[in-house]
Amino acid sequence: MSSSKEKRKSPPSESAPDPSLPYDLLLSCFARVSRLYYPTLSVVSKNCRSLVASPELYKTRSFLNRTESCLYVCLDFPPDPNPRWFTLYRRPNQTQKTEYSSGYVLVPIPIPNSPPVDYKVLVTVGSNIYAIGGSVENAPSSSVSMLDCRSHTWHEAPSMRMERYNPAANVVDGKIYVSGSLEDSNSSNWMEVFDVKTQSWKPVLSPLDKRCSSIYTSAVIEGEIYLIGDKVVAYKPEGDKWGGDIGEHQNMDSGVFYRCYCVIDNILYCYRPGGIRWYDSEKRLWRRLKGLKGLSTAASCCVKLADYGGKMAILWDKYLPSAGYKSHTISCAVVSFGRCRNQDIRGKVEWFDDMLTVPGSYNFVGVLAATL
Repeated sequence: MSSSKEKRKSPPSESAPDPSLPYDLLLSCFARVSRLYYPTLSVVSKNCRSLVASPELYKTRSFLNRTESCLYVCLDFPPDPNPRWFTLYRRPNQTQKTEYSSGYVLVPIPIPNSPPVDYKVLVTVGSNIYAIGGSVENAPSSSVSMLDCRSHTWHEAPSMRMERYNPAANVVDGKIYVSGSLEDSNSSNWMEVFDVKTQSWKPVLSPLDKRCSSIYTSAVIEGEIYLIGDKVVAYKPEGDKWGGDIGEHQNMDSGVFYRCYCVIDNILYCYRPGGIRWYDSEKRLWRRLKGLKGLSTAASCCVKLADYGGKMAILWDKYLPSAGYKSHTISCAVVSFGRCRNQDIRGKVEWFDDMLTVPGSYNFVGVLAATL
């Protein structure tokens, strides 16, 4: 009797199912899961951790059209010369949530030998973040570094033709257009373009009267690069056309606050003390973005905006009185958009939450979204 019970409790080993699944099937399943959940999947087992980090996974995501925007944040913590990078992931514990709480968290990325980003400009092309130009021993640099966001490793890219200190850089059709920040503003290389496919630089012909002596803002709208400095000029790579003058775009530069702007679906947004505005290109004036219920950046020392897959990611900081004003809290919000009957744009706060506590001496370098 006991032996029959033992047989029912312990079936023969040859009839036991194989607990593992074929690698290709796992790869296909993981590729359909949002990357926000990959840290959670990576702790399930060593095999899952290996699969989440595999290049094949991102190739499969692309093949299945399952790529998504992934948020990256770069911060400086002096005197450490190397910046620290963070990315947005889903919080494993979802039990404590309020009406607008996110369920997300900014997680530090262990990137060895992350190069300094002093006065470099950061742009994304697909799954890569490029750090361009900057300063080396107080001298302008032509160097270009590339962060592969799939493996979180840095690589050296071909250097620019010219050394540039904090230049303007914009992406059009997968090519990076870099302009300005030259000692010789009459140089034939005032603007140059990098083709990521051929990994090569070449100059862009730019008339002398279409050059800004200093560029503090630049943006791409409808495939046209707007350079805003002592004047506003525009360049459209398709057709190699230059245009723009103070009369045509005089209101565009008046609303853009330094480093606090982004373009989403060909609409230019910027932050000014008092709120976020958008540029009505038909009437050539700035309008206040309405609908940001529950969101307040009024007490912020720094605000950053980014295109997050057609939505707006807003990051801002504020002093912590409880820490004697020696620390900051960095908060994040995601805003979606809709059009009203009068064609006004209205925002909707999907979520906002406190993300990080940082020392008061930190520097907010930038926030970008890569496609993975």
